[in-house]
Amino acid sequence: MIDYITTYSKINFKPLEPVAEDIKIEDIAHSLSMLCRANGHYSSFYSVGAHCINCYEEAVARRETPRVKLACLLHDATESYISDVTRPVKQYLKEYQNIEEKLAAAIYEKFLGSPLTEYEAKTVQLIDDAMLYYEFLEFAAVKLLDEPPYAAATPDFYRGTMKQVEQEYLDIFNSIDLNDKSEVKETIKWIR
Repeated sequence: MIDYITTYSKINFKPLEPVAEDIKIEDIAHSLSMLCRANGHYSSFYSVGAHCINCYEEAVARRETPRVKLACLLHDATESYISDVTRPVKQYLKEYQNIEEKLAAAIYEKFLGSPLTEYEAKTVQLIDDAMLYYEFLEFAAVKLLDEPPYAAATPDFYRGTMKQVEQEYLDIFNSIDLNDKSEVKETIKWIR
């Protein structure tokens, strides 16, 4: 039985037993630039890689931390190794969710140095959901919610070729400095 996939960089990667040194940003960027969002049901091709770049740009516009920015870029990186399952089906596939969570933890550990905090995970999810809303509006003329979610940036749904998206993804990844505190917003403390 084959228990690995062969990645773009020719690594025999075991998705059920991820090893940090086998996780390559080049494989992630290449694969995500070639995968279509919405299971291919949009009116035109829009890659997971382009979606991740839009999520990153939304985090930048919201003046989030470098960790949140990088987490937004990486939040669908598991799809480069195990593909994706649509939301209505995924909720019933507990074992798939466990595999995805273990793989995501390995990816975040490699590139961020630790798992996401609760704040980081919630922020990435909010940004991901906002981008999903605007994608469906753009590519399917469907409003997923009665009220549009907050968006600080205007998503770019036409980023060029797959190769251009792959290169932009890599350029963004290489530009993020996790130690940069220059543009981090102040934490708001609510007092009861």
